[in-house]
Amino acid sequence: MTPGSNIPLSTARVAVDVAAPVRLDVSGLLLTADGKVRSDDDFIFYNQPSGPGVTYRSGGGTAPDAIVVDTAAVPPGIEKIVVTASPDAAGQTFQGIEPTATIRGADDGSVLATFTPPQLGTETALVVVEIYLRNGAWKARAVGQGYANGLAGIATDFGVSVEEPAAPAPAPAPVQPAPVQPTQPVQAMPAPTTPPVDPRVAPPAPTAAAPAAAPAAPAPGAGKINLDKGRVSLQKNQTVSLVKGGQPLLSQVKMGLGWEPAFRGKDIDLDASVIAFGPQRNHVDSCYFGKLSIVNGAIKHSGDNLTGEGGGDDEVIVVDLGRIPQEVTGLVFTVNSFSGQKFTEVAKAYCRLIDAATGEELVRFDLTNAEAQTGVMMAKLVRQFSGEWDMTAMGDFVKSRTVRGMVKPAAQAL
Repeated sequence: MTPGSNIPLSTARVAVDVAAPVRLDVSGLLLTADGKVRSDDDFIFYNQPSGPGVTYRSGGGTAPDAIVVDTAAVPPGIEKIVVTASPDAAGQTFQGIEPTATIRGADDGSVLATFTPPQLGTETALVVVEIYLRNGAWKARAVGQGYANGLAGIATDFGVSVEEPAAPAPAPAPVQPAPVQPTQPVQAMPAPTTPPVDPRVAPPAPTAAAPAAAPAAPAPGAGKINLDKGRVSLQKNQTVSLVKGGQPLLSQVKMGLGWEPAFRGKDIDLDASVIAFGPQRNHVDSCYFGKLSIVNGAIKHSGDNLTGEGGGDDEVIVVDLGRIPQEVTGLVFTVNSFSGQKFTEVAKAYCRLIDAATGEELVRFDLTNAEAQTGVMMAKLVRQFSGEWDMTAMGDFVKSRTVRGMVKPAAQAL
């Protein structure tokens, strides 16, 4: 699955396990229509392992922990169960750790879907997937939303009360040597029941927790911004949300790709393409010089440029975001050297996203390094569960002279 994609559940009982190279704490929260728990009893984790229709299952250190959901036993009024994960080691982030959630049939262990959240950095907790009710049917959605203030930030966002440590007592004033009484523990959010305190949950950051739809604070070269301040210049692995004025950009855009020969007088024939993927990273179609239109004309290619000479974009791919069918949730834009020339022979390679109606450049990514390879993944567009698209700069080199050889590495990069 890719972020924002969903699948119908073919069985009433599902298990969601989350695996990583390190031990993870996995938990589940039962949420009402307002996105909050009814009480702290709806927070299911290792120290409170069962609730109505939802249970925590330990992997015992040799297998990943899991949250099991019996949708037939979920009480009325609960419309969503979110599954979260955080590293067991205090203060550890997801930097360099690639967690994978697997949604299985709880009774037979059959795999229904898998999801690996992309481009993680300073996050210390994740909402990984959610099991939700829509029009009387239960579905699963890939989320991958990160929090920089740990599992406590997630818990507080969804209405669970988390005890903060007592504030230190001020030093006695010189004129009043009597000891000062320490302050009492502060409840971050009062609740009618005693909070199930997880000793491994760090207290929330001093600032207010971000809304559930907001991403974690971006790390250098990573994270997410939007188009409100105008043209965005991306660094590698940085993400921009195609939202302007609070509204998703769902009009027609152009992805322009350009390059110049590194050595004067030496032509270089590169081919720009876009690969379309479905919710489970399944290859839907590829648009390139040999197939100039895909997905009912929602994606079109300008045609082949044989030399790379001349100013402006060498090849352009037009994408009508509002017409992309629901079965397409990810687009990866690639450039290949069919003739076998390496990218060390290319200069000034870039991609840029343009508003097709106004000609305004919205996003630009300049490739600043080169490797002796024949293919590069320049950027990806990923549809989010809320409907908008995100663009992420990639700049990842691959040994492939054709778009066909880019399908597998592009799927893995989503």
